[in-house]
Amino acid sequence: MNYLLRRCCASILLLGLLLCAQTQAQAQAQEFRIGFVSTDRIFKEASTAKAAQVKLEQEFSKREKEIVDLGVTLKSLADKFEREAPTLSEGQRASRQKQLVDQDRDFQRKRREFQEDLNSRKNEELQQVLERANKVVKQVAEAEKYDLVLQEAVYVNPKHDITDKVIKALNSGGAK
Repeated sequence: MNYLLRRCCASILLLGLLLCAQTQAQAQAQEFRIGFVSTDRIFKEASTAKAAQVKLEQEFSKREKEIVDLGVTLKSLADKFEREAPTLSEGQRASRQKQLVDQDRDFQRKRREFQEDLNSRKNEELQQVLERANKVVKQVAEAEKYDLVLQEAVYVNPKHDITDKVIKALNSGGAK
């Protein structure tokens, strides 16, 4: 009988502990706050991202124009060659064709270098914007007591989206 009483008391105690743990887990689950930030929107809407875009356009506009002009000139020369090719001697035709191929190779190299330089600078600027945005996200999360803030998700309920708050704080000069 003593054994049965101890076993019954142990079961009641275990049941009480489980109920207490379940109640505590439910209370903690209700307090857990999740937020979401859309980095795409930050890159499109934040004033720091827009300023970075303007800076890049100013920095690369001259080179871009030179490459566009070079492409137009090369196309014009190729069209002229096509028109004049039937009247040229074999030697002249071969010489001009080689000249066009060399100019096209040079054009392609310059265009590729331009694109690589632009992409590299764009990544640098976006990295700086992202670093500032992450600081602001942390400030917002701490101020509003978020436990977790995600930047990528398949689906987010709009009530968890704090992107507007982050963009507003970024635009007002937060996390410099």
